[in-house]
Amino acid sequence: MADFFYGIQTLFEDYLFAPLHALRGMDSWWGANTLNWIFMLIGSVAFVYWMGQLKKFNDNNEERKDVTGHSYL
Repeated sequence: MADFFYGIQTLFEDYLFAPLHALRGMDSWWGANTLNWIFMLIGSVAFVYWMGQLKKFNDNNEERKDVTGHSYL
């Protein structure tokens, strides 16, 4: 059973995290943080999209404004 978990450890440490280890060893701060900037850009775009959707539903009065979120009527 221990061999199974050691196999998973080898998979992640030697293969799947290899690109991240390469980024960590870079001399350039901008190059090493490229992945972080990409994730921040994706999160910002998703946030703007989500706010646009909320505004669209709010303008059409489709948003439920009761406190509990449940409608029993």
